[in-house]
Amino acid sequence: MKDNIRIASGQGFWGDLLSAPLRQVSEGPIDYLVMDYLAEVTMSIMQKQKNKNPHLGYAKDLVSTCEQVLPFMERNPFKLITNGGGVSPLAARDAIAAKIREMGLSGIKIGVVQGDDILGRLDELIDQGHELRHMETGQAIREVQDRLLSANVYLGAFPIVEALRRGADIIVTGRTTDTGLSLAPMIHEFGWAADDWNRMAAGTVAGHINECGAQATGGNFLGDWKSLPDMANVGFPIIEAYPDGSFVVTKHEGSGGAVTRETVSEQLLYEIGDPAAYITPDCIANFQSIRLEDLGNDRVRVYGVTGEASTPTYKVSASYADGYVAFGSLTYAAPEAYEKARAADRILRQRLQNLGLHFDEIRTEFVGMNACYGPIAEPIVPNEVTLRVGVRAGDFETVNRFGKEIAPLILTGPPSVTGFQGGRPKPSEVVAYFPALIAKDVIQTEVVVDEI
Repeated sequence: MKDNIRIASGQGFWGDLLSAPLRQVSEGPIDYLVMDYLAEVTMSIMQKQKNKNPHLGYAKDLVSTCEQVLPFMERNPFKLITNGGGVSPLAARDAIAAKIREMGLSGIKIGVVQGDDILGRLDELIDQGHELRHMETGQAIREVQDRLLSANVYLGAFPIVEALRRGADIIVTGRTTDTGLSLAPMIHEFGWAADDWNRMAAGTVAGHINECGAQATGGNFLGDWKSLPDMANVGFPIIEAYPDGSFVVTKHEGSGGAVTRETVSEQLLYEIGDPAAYITPDCIANFQSIRLEDLGNDRVRVYGVTGEASTPTYKVSASYADGYVAFGSLTYAAPEAYEKARAADRILRQRLQNLGLHFDEIRTEFVGMNACYGPIAEPIVPNEVTLRVGVRAGDFETVNRFGKEIAPLILTGPPSVTGFQGGRPKPSEVVAYFPALIAKDVIQTEVVVDEI
């Protein structure tokens, strides 16, 4: 058993800093590079891509990233784990394998985790009595089944552990929990038991810190953000994990940003819900038990984490088509910029009403005045205000007609207007989120490992 392992975060979402993975593997020693690409809406985007082209449906950036980092795998061996396979982990594997062959590399084993995609099994599961009710509204999934775009189970760490045990150097999964990407190496290297709930929880907390990339090292930091050094070259977090479940959050020496008690604390508060019960497929972690010790020099020790037994269910992340939306904007200049923007909004809404258009929702923001804070915004006298109006409706033509009413405001509304760009607003499909629970015993995962 190793004394410790270093698990480096390489991506916090699909579209994160492209230079981060290369810097993580080239600027210091690591044992694992984990890359999280999947938000809830990402799966539906990937599913739409796959529907158009069966060879797509994964994070295409993953292939170019592999091209950059794989040469370092021979010099300073590490393993790469990612959920960038999206809804097409096998297609992602094939694309990575083709790149490996193109680079003249060999002997690299790629593992693929499957089983999270249940879109094609829904009829079977519903017939078996699994209603998959919306976790907030109680609505049964069959009520939106004809509009579903994706349905994926949040798998945990253990399918990844199986791939590691079978010697995989690169592991590509579909919808795996963000935390499971970092927890799996700890289970594998330290031999943790699946029911060692405190260690499962500790690894889950480590994964939670790692999952959003530089958000733990100074990015999006609400504290003393002005004092953070060299954010143009911000370092991504590295978890230095130990067999007892304690770990140190750090980053490569010389990289920008900072690892402090404050930066780590902010990330710990990100999207946790009940702090005493952070539920994952692997355990329930108690974030109230976490203890932090700032060791200085961009090192924060995390210890004391406790956990409880995992639940008998998986979370399902489904999405469905829910009408259309469009947004239009115009900018009004001083004097009286806010008054002009408000007048334009009133005129636009009256014209839409005169046309007999009915929308499920109309929302207006006055950017530069109160778009972030709404009615609690402090009164100011802005130099300019951007009027941004969004509409949502079930049919395409209603939303499309709204888009034709924005440009006319330029010559038929308040003065001092600019900022009309990109032509008429076009309708885009609304993707609605549908979270549900399903019994774990009806989900079968499959791990495939091939040597390239």
